[in-house]
Amino acid sequence: MARRTKEEAAATRDSILDAAEKLFVEQGVSRTTLQHIASAAGVTRGAIYWHFDDKGALFNAMMERATLPLEAELQVLDAAESSDPLADLRDYMLAVLRRTVEDPGARRVFEIATLKVEFVDELDAVRCRRQHSMSDWMARAERRIGLAADRGLIGSKVDARTVALAMWTMIDGLIRNWMFDPKGFDLLELGRCVIDPYMQGLRAGRA
Repeated sequence: MARRTKEEAAATRDSILDAAEKLFVEQGVSRTTLQHIASAAGVTRGAIYWHFDDKGALFNAMMERATLPLEAELQVLDAAESSDPLADLRDYMLAVLRRTVEDPGARRVFEIATLKVEFVDELDAVRCRRQHSMSDWMARAERRIGLAADRGLIGSKVDARTVALAMWTMIDGLIRNWMFDPKGFDLLELGRCVIDPYMQGLRAGRA
């Protein structure tokens, strides 16, 4: 009986998070109340408070449950350590775009975190998480760009941080603009049109 109660509690928590995620996408975080979420989940507000202290805690739990495309593909990048660090970075960037298109759950939470929330008060955790993700990316990218310079694949005087920041901006900007109108352009196709010439330009400067 205790196990069943624990499983039921976990199922209720998940249904609350699912409802919150759906409503946050549809009407934004600030306009969504706990009563809205309770009604959508088919529970009482008391049930929500049993699992979460407030909307901020609920929102943070939703973010912790999700794996965003930029974060998920970092594991793939870590596993890829070929003789061509630039190719590894290029493959990572396109993999992020591909996951954004193909993984509705990751895309939905990315949309909430970038377009549907204000980084204030209890929701400041989103900004902190974004900074952490960016720091992780920058560290990995800068190391690979340094390796590319050491191996003569790009110019030795290239500033690794500037190049890594430009790559981050490309990925982030492409996804953000695609989120506004997913039918407006093919994210992967445009991604290749933006990323490949940039990589080729880096290689062209190796002399």
